[in-house]
Amino acid sequence: MKTVEFIQLHIAVLVISDSRTSKTDVSGQVLTDRIQKSGHIMSEKTIVPDNIYQIREKISHWIADPHIQIIVSTGGTGVTGRDGTPEAMIPLFDKTLEGFGELFRSISYQEIGTSSLQSRAVAGVANGTYMFCLPGSASACRTAWDNIIEAQLDIRTKPCNLVQLIPRLTEQG
Repeated sequence: MKTVEFIQLHIAVLVISDSRTSKTDVSGQVLTDRIQKSGHIMSEKTIVPDNIYQIREKISHWIADPHIQIIVSTGGTGVTGRDGTPEAMIPLFDKTLEGFGELFRSISYQEIGTSSLQSRAVAGVANGTYMFCLPGSASACRTAWDNIIEAQLDIRTKPCNLVQLIPRLTEQG
């Protein structure tokens, strides 16, 4: 049986917050640590305010960058007045991965009960770049990465994974 080799992906992290700085950002650091520990390449990490247009500007830049294959955002997925990440991201998606939000809320329910219904976590793909929009808590980032994203970003995950669907990789090899 042929052994499948791990493929390093280039991942960008967007922290969406009106109050966090590089010194106070815990969620983005959780993601950065997990990305690096899993063997992927941390391409860039940026903090932007919870502003639909600033989010779209940064995400659009990354979607167009042929070196970035995955984008993970944290913050802005709640239901308060300033939470606008889904509204910023969904119009950019070519396709939505409905199962991601459903699965995330199902797993979160086991951890935080009915409070999981307040999460508007979403995922999609645009220009061959997969995007995951996570809540702003460090716990939610751990839950999403450890239980869903890490396995889907590993080509060795069977029966299928997102890596084998990334056009920029399949076109190269």
